[in-house]
Amino acid sequence: MYSRLTPRTDETRARAVLDGRVSTSPRPHRSLRPHRHDVLIAVTGLTGGLVLWAAGLHTQGGRPFGAHWVALVPLVVTAGLELLRRTRPQTAVALGTFALVADQFTTGSLATLLMYTDLMYAAVVYGTPAAARRIPVATFLVTVAVTVGFFAWFRTPEALLIAVATGLVLFAPALTGVSVRNHREAAEAARLRADQTALLAEMDRVQAVTAERSRMARELHDMVANHLSAIAIHSTAALSIDDPGTSREALGVIRQNSVDGLTEMRRLIGLLRENGAGGPPGAAPTLASLDALVGQAGANSASSGLTVTLEDGREEPGPLPAPVELAAYRIVQESLTNALKHAAPGPVTVRLEHSGEVLTVEVSSVLGERPGPRAPGSGAGLVGMRERVALLGGTIGAGPEPRRDGTEIWLVRAELPVEERTYRT
Repeated sequence: MYSRLTPRTDETRARAVLDGRVSTSPRPHRSLRPHRHDVLIAVTGLTGGLVLWAAGLHTQGGRPFGAHWVALVPLVVTAGLELLRRTRPQTAVALGTFALVADQFTTGSLATLLMYTDLMYAAVVYGTPAAARRIPVATFLVTVAVTVGFFAWFRTPEALLIAVATGLVLFAPALTGVSVRNHREAAEAARLRADQTALLAEMDRVQAVTAERSRMARELHDMVANHLSAIAIHSTAALSIDDPGTSREALGVIRQNSVDGLTEMRRLIGLLRENGAGGPPGAAPTLASLDALVGQAGANSASSGLTVTLEDGREEPGPLPAPVELAAYRIVQESLTNALKHAAPGPVTVRLEHSGEVLTVEVSSVLGERPGPRAPGSGAGLVGMRERVALLGGTIGAGPEPRRDGTEIWLVRAELPVEERTYRT
């Protein structure tokens, strides 16, 4: 029994793309080497603090450690922590908090306060997603607690100034960091979406180019293979048989197939130039052209002992969707080409049937050894037929089929759905 040709696809599973959200996976291990901008911030902060200290400008007085040099210790520590603001932001803000608390027991430095606010900002911007969520909440709660505590202690409106200062040092930089981080993540998400769009567009372009190349390859093979096979067989016969009549007949067939092949090539070129300056393309072949195709195949294969006939069993041989008619025509054309190359002498029958919503195309030829010259096959014919049928959502089979008299035939049978639909190309 003939075997059904299962559709084969060259499409590979498209690689998964991100869904547009910024990844929240743990950040990779980062080196302790400070960023050049962090070094600049640390040097600037330390230099500014030393200038204020040398000028005798302090933020407070009457502290337990009133010696002026003691205020340099929190200043130097905070400046050193600025080197870790990107690489270890959470560690830097934690140690910076201790330095800030220690600074409150000295004469204080404005530079220490400013650098600490930068550490708080960096902890939100460069820290983990969990830290970016928790730090603003924690600083807000600390600010509220300080406000309530000092107001309850002093019971004067001036206590609110301490709360404002605490909010400016803790909550304000954290809130600023949240805003900057959200903007950065939005920009990253937009970049990822742009990358996705570019990737999908490239995949669509590659698929479109591949599909178009496959279509052109099928058309070129189906148009040229039949004529070139006839030319090859008859030219071989003309060279191997030393008979003027046979040679003249072979040359006539060769010339006719050459002219027909050139005509088909011009039609294909017209299809490729239909949007250019090459003029309108020729019409695609239809089932109405099968009579001429069968007649030409009979003339080409007569010297090989083949008789080609067409049996049209359609009740209403009216027009069908153009893709269906083109596919059916090419299937018959390729099957006749294969019969010309490989079939043993005997009948070659083309049958058409239209029942319900299915067009059935059958081409049978005698299976066996054949005398005389043979044209080599490329193996692309069955592949092209299978692709055409798959694009229409039909089925096709090809293989040997036993007959009642004990002989075998080679049968190609295709079933093509004919209802109107959007066919793949």
